[in-house]
Amino acid sequence: MNINELKNLVNEIERLHRKFEQEFPKLYESGDVESLQTLIKTLHALAEEKLSIASAIHREVAFIGGDIESYARDLQKNEHQMKFRLEEVLSILAKVDDYESRMRLKTALSRLVHFHRFYDYTITQSIQKLSSEIEGLIFIGEKEKKLPTSIMEKLRKIEDIEDNLNLLIKLTYHLYTHPSWVHKVEEALRRWHSRGLLWVEARNVEKESGIKEAAQILEGLALIGIIEKRYRGGEVVYKLRGFGKD
Repeated sequence: MNINELKNLVNEIERLHRKFEQEFPKLYESGDVESLQTLIKTLHALAEEKLSIASAIHREVAFIGGDIESYARDLQKNEHQMKFRLEEVLSILAKVDDYESRMRLKTALSRLVHFHRFYDYTITQSIQKLSSEIEGLIFIGEKEKKLPTSIMEKLRKIEDIEDNLNLLIKLTYHLYTHPSWVHKVEEALRRWHSRGLLWVEARNVEKESGIKEAAQILEGLALIGIIEKRYRGGEVVYKLRGFGKD
């Protein structure tokens, strides 16, 4: 795979998408079937070209997997959906000669407009994410140099922040939907302490409390300082803060 060629493909689909978005608003100005048909054909031609490029991008990154493959797959899926919506309108426009066909056209156009409401945002996001991933591949692959330690450390910190944010979101969710669960997890941990076990594994807390999400709750409580957490023998263990000493 040539990374620079892949970058050119992404740049090209971005250019075509801008052109598509310049043409699409004309849909609201088309007052007759003939002008509408001409516009839809123009949009369809652009959509076909974009889908072809999106498919090429996906083929190039499919073997890599991970986020970049996911972004390429989303791009291809949404371009395919747009092409399908335009073809639906074109098929009806081929023969609009009675009330029923006009109603079918109105419905198809409504579906097209509704889909377009989030299509532009989704495509733009996919393109931006792909561009970012490709820039990373270019940076890493340049002369097979490794990332500087300082950059690796910053990336690791960003990942840690994302992980901690997800933990807080999960804890907040449990506090809102099942507040008793958090109390039961704390009480289960306290009961283990009273039996002489100072550091407790999540599975023991789950068994004692009956809460399957005990591990999530323990991680969230550790993050906000209610309990302590450490690694022992390759396992994560927890204890209530201030409860006993090692």
